[in-house]
Amino acid sequence: MKVPLFDMARELAAVRVEIDAAIAQVLDSGVFIGGPEVAAFERELAVATGSAHAIGVSSGTDALHAIYLALGIGPGDEVVTTPLTFFATAGSAARLGARIVFADVDDDALTLDPHAAASVCGSRTRAIVPVHLFGRLAAMPAVDVPIVEDAAQSLGTGAPRGLAAAYSFFPTKNVGALGDAGAVVTGDAALADRITLLRSHGARPKYHHVAIGGNFRLDALQAAVLRVKLAQLATTTATRRAHAADYRARFAAAQLPAELRLPGHTDEHVYHQFVIRTPRRDALRDHLRAAGVDTEVYYPSPLHVQPCFADLGYRAGSFPIAERACTEVLALPIHPTLSEQARAYVVDQVAAFFAR
Repeated sequence: MKVPLFDMARELAAVRVEIDAAIAQVLDSGVFIGGPEVAAFERELAVATGSAHAIGVSSGTDALHAIYLALGIGPGDEVVTTPLTFFATAGSAARLGARIVFADVDDDALTLDPHAAASVCGSRTRAIVPVHLFGRLAAMPAVDVPIVEDAAQSLGTGAPRGLAAAYSFFPTKNVGALGDAGAVVTGDAALADRITLLRSHGARPKYHHVAIGGNFRLDALQAAVLRVKLAQLATTTATRRAHAADYRARFAAAQLPAELRLPGHTDEHVYHQFVIRTPRRDALRDHLRAAGVDTEVYYPSPLHVQPCFADLGYRAGSFPIAERACTEVLALPIHPTLSEQARAYVVDQVAAFFAR
């Protein structure tokens, strides 16, 4: 059996008629940047996330960058975050000249350890950036520092708890665009206004630039598609959670060895990924590949040992939990169109590996 990690064609098929109509409406309008589709998507996203303000931008990376820029983060400032995340979490702040300060992750959740994060805060800390990895909410540090949530993988978990949250609508996300797209949500009216200004070169009115921003605008075509997909979020989230529960029941019945660790469960988890852990990850991945089961490693290397961050002075051994996780994590298919037969096959193949 062939089991893909994602099945974008089948997911789109379920809403293809609505998406085709939404795209046609934008084409007929002649408005491709901003406009009513973007404004409507922002209103609907604000409601969906329980936020006062939502600002559509061009990608999840640009959502983070826009928040950092709006906070005035720059040279001499420090941003605290996790080394177990996608590059944009740290890279978007480093682009502004900030120094990235890493803290290790919790061994169960694999999200930023709030106590470790608090312990490395200092007088130059301008933001702490927890990442809701794989769709599970990270614990919030109890510090008097702005908290920026990297919520790229966690749409559907509820209202942000920090100053602002950055979302990604990369095609494989739980709500995916037909290309790059992102958004910032916040309860802070002044911050929302600042990000709205900065996403369009800091111009207000047009051609009158009161700040140096960038081109972070959301395309109307993507907004139209996202409106269709966002309306399905409750249904697809429930499906992902049901798939995760089914996986857990099947793994429990298979009585696999303790070295296989299942993802920690919380009621808010939206299962963007279903990530298991084993010290024999690479061999298991090879076995599953041979059996036709697609998997992925998020992430093969922690950020603190990436060459571009060598000047920060970290090295192998600095964050042992994150480093060990990078050798153990393996994402299994959990997309909404994954069949019961496919889930059973995945578990059977994992069990067959450990039975060898």
